[in-house]
Order: sequence, then structure tokens, then C-alpha cells
Amino acid sequence: MRTFHVSVSERPDRTVVSVTGELDFDTCPRVIRVTDTVSLTGRTLGLDLSGVSFMDSSSLNMLLVLRLRAETENGALELYGMQEQGRRLLQLTGAEMLFDVRPTLAV
Repeated sequence: MRTFHVSVSERPDRTVVSVTGELDFDTCPRVIRVTDTVSLTGRTLGLDLSGVSFMDSSSLNMLLVLRLRAETENGALELYGMQEQGRRLLQLTGAEMLFDVRPTLAV
């Protein structure tokens, strides 16, 4: 059985959703359920992906949906700590320019 975990932490300037495990067709809906409860109006949603070991096309679709939602609600989406495989997925699909990808979550 694969380990997968999603947690939310509130900061003064953003909400951070931390994900651990593989982001795929089975797990992306869990992230969407969590992020759907977060208000993005004028706020930043940060996804800490440093614990994500694998991302497939479902995760790319999820990121695109979150990006569109953030834009629609005058918020922002930032991705933190994306591992090499996830960065490669964005590069291969030409989506890397659509996201604000940062090496780490600033404390």
C-alpha cells in the first residue's frame, strides 16, 4: 500500500498544502477536495511538493485547474520543492512557464 498524505497550514500571507506520496489519477482528487475548502480570494495557495515522488498527467491537469481557479479568484498559485520528475513533466509538456515554481517554501 502506498503512503499518501495531504495537510494544510495557514500563514498570514498564504495557505500551504503539503503533499507526500505519488500524485496520480487516484490521489489527485484528494488534493482537490482539500484545496476546494481553501479560499483563494486575494491569497496565495502554495503547494509544497517536496514530498511528491511521482507525478503523472492527472497531476498536471490538477495543477492547471488550481492555476485557473487561483486566477479566477484573484489569488496566486506557487509550487515549492518540486522534485526532478515533476519538473521534467512540466518541461516535456511545455507547461513550466505557466507556474511559479520555487526551490523551497520560504519560512
